[in-house]
Amino acid sequence: MCGICGFNWDDKSLIRDMANIMDHRGPDQKGDFVDEGVSIGHSRLSIIDLSEKGKQPMKNEDGSLQIVFNGEIYNFKELRDVLEKQGHSFFSNTDTEVIIHAYEQWGVDCVKRLRGMFAFAIWDSKNKQFFLARDRVGIKPLYYYFDSGKFMFASEIKAILLNPEVKREVDNKSLYYFMGYEFVPTPFTLFKSIKKLPPAHTLIFKNNDIKLSKYWDLKFSKENSNESVLTDQIYNLLQESVRLRLISDVPLGAFLSGGIDSSAIVGLMSQMTDEPVKTFTIGYEDESYSELPYARQVADYFGTDHTEIIIDPGSIEHFEKSVWYLDEPMTDPSLIPAYLFCKEAKKDVTVCLSGEGGDEVFLGYDRFVASKMDSYYRIIPEFLRKNFVSHIVGMLPPQQQKKGVINVVKRFIEGSDLPLDGWHMRWQYFSNKNEEKELYKGALGQMMNNINPFEHLNDYYMSCNLKDRVAREQYMEMKSFLVDNVLVKVDRMSMANALEVRVPYLDHKFLELCATIPGSLKLNGLTTKYILKKSMLKLLPKNIVNRKKQGFSFPIKNWLRYELKEYMQDMLFNSEIIKENFDPTNLNKLVEQHLRGTQNHSHRLWALMNLEMWHRTFIQPEVFINDGKHKFSR
Repeated sequence: MCGICGFNWDDKSLIRDMANIMDHRGPDQKGDFVDEGVSIGHSRLSIIDLSEKGKQPMKNEDGSLQIVFNGEIYNFKELRDVLEKQGHSFFSNTDTEVIIHAYEQWGVDCVKRLRGMFAFAIWDSKNKQFFLARDRVGIKPLYYYFDSGKFMFASEIKAILLNPEVKREVDNKSLYYFMGYEFVPTPFTLFKSIKKLPPAHTLIFKNNDIKLSKYWDLKFSKENSNESVLTDQIYNLLQESVRLRLISDVPLGAFLSGGIDSSAIVGLMSQMTDEPVKTFTIGYEDESYSELPYARQVADYFGTDHTEIIIDPGSIEHFEKSVWYLDEPMTDPSLIPAYLFCKEAKKDVTVCLSGEGGDEVFLGYDRFVASKMDSYYRIIPEFLRKNFVSHIVGMLPPQQQKKGVINVVKRFIEGSDLPLDGWHMRWQYFSNKNEEKELYKGALGQMMNNINPFEHLNDYYMSCNLKDRVAREQYMEMKSFLVDNVLVKVDRMSMANALEVRVPYLDHKFLELCATIPGSLKLNGLTTKYILKKSMLKLLPKNIVNRKKQGFSFPIKNWLRYELKEYMQDMLFNSEIIKENFDPTNLNKLVEQHLRGTQNHSHRLWALMNLEMWHRTFIQPEVFINDGKHKFSR
């Protein structure tokens, strides 16, 4: 893993500052290339070929190509054999060098041959162009800026912001999206002038112009319906995916939650390694949020070298650090645990395998079940649903534990009341028009009247051209929540600790197999991950296979009432961006209801706290929060 950056003019000081501000991503080596009209930089975390030969930027034989690369190419040895037969010579044992020769051999189509996670940029001096690419699923990040002839790219936004010409202006459309989804969807960012390169896309910057092209997409069909055949195929291909991700010249381990996704990865790893797999689990004193007993069972079952850590609630320091590393606000409750998880794991390993992606591939989220149940709920006349059921359920007080019957019912009704064009993502959307009318004002209030929060989901629906509801919703999930929430969390919190995380469930060949499985074998009745569970019965204890999903989060609703109460109130009522966009009377009402325990407004309040911390960190230079090593201002 690494940090990459560059721009279309020569400035050695700026390119080095950009690489340095990302040294958490790659503390092992720094490198840059500066020539007339181009600068590129690199911060390296050494994983494959630890020698100086792996240093980047890396060039081809005649120096006409220069590459900076973040990621891992798992089939690089096979590609190297092919390229050597075509006459290419190699001086290192890196996957980076394979990419640059693949570009020489196949041009921009080289990305179609790469199996792995990647974001890279090639400066092609003969054609006077930058060629950028991001992996098929979006595991590795890549941002870009283009204005007044100035083109920049980087693994993290904070590097681009080092250019004083980049204006730190809030994008109001992105802000509106954030307040509903609690993340900013691709290609937007909260900075008006900075964009995300979408997954499975390449970008060419040439002649002062940008051209984006899609090189891959997930195609759904119903080719496979034989359960016996499918269980073997899933097991075997996931096994191959894990095997490929064990390639490393540094110590390697795995995250283990005790759920089926991570337990399967650990089980398969245990079959392929001579030494016990190093596994890591996190827990809390609040047992309703902890999965330690299940993780311990799996660790004992496979004889792993297991580490458990218990985190204390209400760590303001970790909250502020997470915002610094994210570059944008994102309120996933598992961010802080993930940061601490990675920090602990880094003491023993440099690479970890993780079960991320299993919920998206095999429909593990409650919102898939909710969407299915909603079709039955709508048998009740709309008048009764809106004026009786919603009203009565809304009056019920929330429960303290993470998932109780009342909490589940309240969340189901809240999502069901949203417009149908939100599909299953209605249960990932934490806002509604009535609340927005009371709370939003200013530019955000105007945006509320001019935007459909689900319009980008309908764009995905139209582009995938799927009639099957389950396949359609899975496609939307992988284009939105997976890319802009799950994978952002994994990348930023791991790279904050110079730890590489690999995700076997998101191998594109494995995804292509799973896209041929009928939705009824993924969500069978109300049973999520049905076919994965059948596939893993020969590997895992039965109670691990069949246990309900608990999720990896922390008790934020309780923390806001107690440990973080004063901190929350200070942030919400002394914030410039909140004063500009939110009505103070109604905001105060939300706070009071939450503190009394009559309503659970943790999603809304935590989102606003993240927004304010982001604003302090990146928009207000006089109170800029830094990571202890770097600081910059406008």
